[in-house]
Amino acid sequence: MTATDPARAVEAVWRIEAARLIAGLSRIVRDVGLAEELAQDALVIALEQWPASGVPENPGAWLMATAKHRAIDLVRRRATYERKLAELGRELRETEEPDLDAALDDHIGDDLLRLIFTACHPVLSQEGRVALTLRVLGGLTTDEIARAFLVPEATVAQRILRAKRALAGAGVPFELPPPGELAARLDSVLEVIYLVFNEGYSATAGDDWMRPSLCEEALRLGRILAGLMPGAAEVHGILALMEIQASRLGARTGPQGEPVLLLDQDRRRWDRLLIRRGLAALDKAEALGGGPYTIQAAIAACHARATRPEDTDWARIAALYQVLAYVSPSPVVELNRAVAVGMASGAAAGLAIVDALRAERALGGYPQLPAVRGDLLAKLGRADEARQEFERAAALTQNERERSLFLDRAAACVS
Repeated sequence: MTATDPARAVEAVWRIEAARLIAGLSRIVRDVGLAEELAQDALVIALEQWPASGVPENPGAWLMATAKHRAIDLVRRRATYERKLAELGRELRETEEPDLDAALDDHIGDDLLRLIFTACHPVLSQEGRVALTLRVLGGLTTDEIARAFLVPEATVAQRILRAKRALAGAGVPFELPPPGELAARLDSVLEVIYLVFNEGYSATAGDDWMRPSLCEEALRLGRILAGLMPGAAEVHGILALMEIQASRLGARTGPQGEPVLLLDQDRRRWDRLLIRRGLAALDKAEALGGGPYTIQAAIAACHARATRPEDTDWARIAALYQVLAYVSPSPVVELNRAVAVGMASGAAAGLAIVDALRAERALGGYPQLPAVRGDLLAKLGRADEARQEFERAAALTQNERERSLFLDRAAACVS
């Protein structure tokens, strides 16, 4: 091995094992922040020892064992040892060596599920939930999270710190929510995962059209959740949606990183494996009676099944958006329905829906509203109006690639 191999191995193992390690420790110490500190202690020890001793044959188990010893030391040092024993349900006994092997190695799936629901607890702000989820479940560093969302590293560090303090201050238990609260809490979890995915799929700001690493993290979390909650329809629904959308990542940019819109993409570059995985997840979601994410996945599937843009079943997509608007109404859903109606029934029909949305305050700063209107106006031959709409969209977006796309569309409308 080269001198850099141990450091690279530590980084790779941490990314894979961090969530499992923190989840197991959290069940013991009942504090996500403290569990992460213990896990990071093990990481530091690995960075110190592996360059000299070599990478262990099973590095994940090595980190787990090291973290367990740190947990034992911590428990023994605490003045409130007796009280902690009672709180932990007698997991550790005074009369014998604490069996932390069993505590960490049993019910790992349950521990990960508890950790997901804890990190996405509604007591936290949305920014806090996203940052904490990426930190403790995604294994990303604060610097990586900061670069992904284009905010200072200190801002991310503060969000994570505040999130940990909020969980501790609110006395949030490290456990699954009771049955009566499960649906609401699951909605929060899915919201965070999809927010991370969307930020990767279409970056809201900066110089890059996409941030694929965020899509990968969201997909990884979705796959974990689907494995842990096989009977939850919307978990499979959101996974199907992400798998199918992720299949297009390689076709969404050109040679210079410029955006390539859906109808202009080379569909031979779509990842067929991800599509197959997404369609399989969609089948599970529909069999279980899915909701809004499942409907969105069904829409994405219409595109995935079309080998050519002209083969797209726009009438079905428009109908699915109608159902989505009933199940989960929002101005953005209605705007997307306008696009589908415009493709299925003509630009004038789509424009009528868009024009009805212009008074929606929620879409006041949304660049896609004038962009969609510009596209429909261009199809109707109203070039000057279309150009003004694309220029308005360019002024609203904070993403440089998207701004260039809108300005190019505006220039193409010059009569």
